[in-house]
Amino acid sequence: MFHVEQVHMQYKYDVIVVGAGHAGCEAAAAAANLGSKVMLVTMNLATIGQMSCNPAMGGIAKGQIVREIDALGGYSGIVSDKSAVQFKMLNRSKGPAMWSPRSQNDRMRFAETWRIMLEQTMNIDFFQDMVSSLIIENNEVIGVKTALGLEFFSKAVILTNGTFLNGLIHIGDKNFGGGRAAERAATGITEQLVSLGFESGRMKTGTPPRVDGRSLDYSKMEIQPGDENPFKFSFLETPRLEKQLPCWMTYTSEQVHDTLRQGFDRSPMFNGRIQGLGPRYCPSIEDKIERFSDKNRHQLFIEPEGWNTVEIYVNGFSTSLPEDVQFRALRQIQGFENVKVFRPGYAIEYDYFPPQQIKLTLETKGIDNLYFAGQINGTTGYEEAAGQGLMAGINAHLKINEKDPFILSRSEAYIGVLIDDLVTKGTEEPYRMFTSRAEYRLLLRQDNADVRLTPKSYDLGLASLDRLNRVLKKKEEVDAFSAFLKKLSVEQDEINPFLESRDSTPIPHKGKILNIISRPQINLSDIIQHVYPVGDFVAEQNYADEIIESVEIQLKYEGYIQKEKETAEKLMRLENIILKDDFDYSVINSLSSEAKEKLKKIKPTTIGQASRISGVSPSDISVLMVYLGR
Repeated sequence: MFHVEQVHMQYKYDVIVVGAGHAGCEAAAAAANLGSKVMLVTMNLATIGQMSCNPAMGGIAKGQIVREIDALGGYSGIVSDKSAVQFKMLNRSKGPAMWSPRSQNDRMRFAETWRIMLEQTMNIDFFQDMVSSLIIENNEVIGVKTALGLEFFSKAVILTNGTFLNGLIHIGDKNFGGGRAAERAATGITEQLVSLGFESGRMKTGTPPRVDGRSLDYSKMEIQPGDENPFKFSFLETPRLEKQLPCWMTYTSEQVHDTLRQGFDRSPMFNGRIQGLGPRYCPSIEDKIERFSDKNRHQLFIEPEGWNTVEIYVNGFSTSLPEDVQFRALRQIQGFENVKVFRPGYAIEYDYFPPQQIKLTLETKGIDNLYFAGQINGTTGYEEAAGQGLMAGINAHLKINEKDPFILSRSEAYIGVLIDDLVTKGTEEPYRMFTSRAEYRLLLRQDNADVRLTPKSYDLGLASLDRLNRVLKKKEEVDAFSAFLKKLSVEQDEINPFLESRDSTPIPHKGKILNIISRPQINLSDIIQHVYPVGDFVAEQNYADEIIESVEIQLKYEGYIQKEKETAEKLMRLENIILKDDFDYSVINSLSSEAKEKLKKIKPTTIGQASRISGVSPSDISVLMVYLGR
């Protein structure tokens, strides 16, 4: 089974994936499903696919990423659907570019489903041990060495170490090594990579206390039910929720804040013991009290950890304050007067590698065939990690098989925005995806992820023929229904009573139904119910809800979508102008010195990517274009 002695260039595996969190699981599945022989090495086989923090998937922009992963043939959407306890479509009151699916999940069932799916995936072997170093020859990774002294050889290695690289857990003035509660940190890899010329940094994240749900008084909280007709992530036939668990909402108070402040002098956040930057958009409760001192309360979401457990996740109360301060403050929250705590919140500090050191394929610039995915690149969130893992697994397989890389542009996927932001702009604080980061968000909706990405994945050999046929059928149905509605006219007598019931202006004469659907207060589902030719057509064709939703979005926003497409196509011209890795920027005298420095460091692959680098001005881009004869 093992190579105890090093045998040069004799590969045991095609791809070794280090770490079995969200990035590692997706990387292993993608490479294996493409045909690579994969070894997944993790420090604890019992925590494969573990939800380290909140028991939820998706959310604003993150839900779009999960749907993209599913459309590409990844597993996260399927696992989420099979383990969901509640589902919500966030931002329904806004435009469809903002609609974001989110599920609450059964933490134990989520991890169990991941493990079962990976074990049922051909080509994946598993081994439990800590990877302590990489085996590198001639600037190329050829395997890994474990803490037991075993050597595994491969053609590519994907590092997905999460928060484990020199992880340090903080609770008040106590700190101890660990990558997650009750799990040891990983050592050796950072030191080796730094010795090879890589730049590393420190980041921090945190997690809230977990409490006993039997000790809470829910009558003092506001219930937060799931959607009446729950949706799902996967485009496949995964189960829809028949029943759901509610979440609850309560609030902190001035009294709670005062109690928490009493521990600030013992907080590692404020006394300098934590050096790493934390996530700006998911701050700890002590951060919120400091940064938003004008607010006398903050929302807390009380989230169940699963169907068959009483453990509760206190979302919004992430903290590294001393445990005695946490307990006292919790008991002052409405509904928490008699709370019992299962485990306190904590902060964790860990190593990451600034992501300008990787290519758009997620391969490192410093070592051939070595890939980074997930929190090692400075991101935060299960979804961001999973998207990177999928792309790293795909590209590692393609590289070792001498095929062209698979890169998604900013106008093709949120995953493309994520990776381009990391590689081109870097990050000094945990990076989190938002809809506002995507300039083409009307093109990158959650409902059309399959149409955008499944054909690309099928061409790679990852998405199945069944998936492709589903997309082609969906596209045919959307086009047929759209064409029918564009031709249809309606008499004023037939439609005006309905329009008046919706406070919408009646029509003076017979008119196109398309103009009615375009009105903001009118839904296509209403038209189906009140305009008989439409209702009869839908019933006859037996269209699913997702077809109706896609048609409505396409018709209501057709003009905006077309404008975005045209803008994206114009800018894609810059993406088609290739810059080679060995391009010598120093010979172009007209470039600013800052542009030369940044371009040499980041080595953009296209003019489009170069134009997004901080410090490279439009005039620098013009100079480059002139130099290239454009």
